[in-house]
Amino acid sequence: MSEPHPSDLSSPIRVLVIDDSNTIRRSAEIFLRQAGHEVILADDGFDALAKVNDHQPQLIFCDILMPRLDGYQTCAIIKRNPRFAQVPVIMLSSKDGVFDKARGRMVGSDDYLTKPFTKEQLLRVVTQFGAVAA
Repeated sequence: MSEPHPSDLSSPIRVLVIDDSNTIRRSAEIFLRQAGHEVILADDGFDALAKVNDHQPQLIFCDILMPRLDGYQTCAIIKRNPRFAQVPVIMLSSKDGVFDKARGRMVGSDDYLTKPFTKEQLLRVVTQFGAVAA
């Protein structure tokens, strides 16, 4: 039997995953639920804004390239709301570009994760920012 992973021992948090890719949403949901976290899914920025208000997540993963309302716009709207300004937002992108990271920081994102991510990468971010959220 293997040792429990440190992230498995942290207290569960409510995580919102915003991505127009069903594959990415499902992967993140499986990884997060296995670690004991509560997961809310949104397939675009508009859907996400309603869910942020209804579910008050403690951590948000937000894809950059989405139809209608992209990740930068979604993050900026969330961060402008005083109720949610302190909620960590982690940008998701298939590109590991300096420009994308800088633009994400400009709209208030707290970190950046390149897709496809592993379970370990995702849970490391949750552990890092979950302490802030709890």
